[in-house]
Amino acid sequence: MLGSSKKDMPMPSTSFTPQPAPVSTPSALESKTNALLGKGSEFEGKLSFEGTVRVEGVMKGEIRSKDKLVVGDGARVEAEIDVGSATISGQVTGNITAASRLELKAPAKIKGNVTTPILIIEEGVVFDGNCSMGGAKGVAPKP
Repeated sequence: MLGSSKKDMPMPSTSFTPQPAPVSTPSALESKTNALLGKGSEFEGKLSFEGTVRVEGVMKGEIRSKDKLVVGDGARVEAEIDVGSATISGQVTGNITAASRLELKAPAKIKGNVTTPILIIEEGVVFDGNCSMGGAKGVAPKP
């Protein structure tokens, strides 16, 4: 190869097909969330909302809605909660009323009473309180 010119050398064959840049799409839960109290955020007071609200930070006070509340893993909530439905993975201290459904997902820690017609508790959840499944709003007690 010494003494040969570059034009005599074979060119390696490579093909390059440009790929489109990956597009970030929000998860189904994020795309339906109307508001987010993110990690590192703190809120004290009364929260009322429509749609779905996700809490990832610290919340103290009252939460009221006919719609859905999501308390994420790592969130800490000290509040009286009265919502249409809720999914909880964080810590909640206070009574929870969910008119249609309440899901407690590991590693949730709940300290307070719960009132809801449908209660789902995953293995690994800590629940310290009482549960009433016949007195939730919109649910007629059976005779």
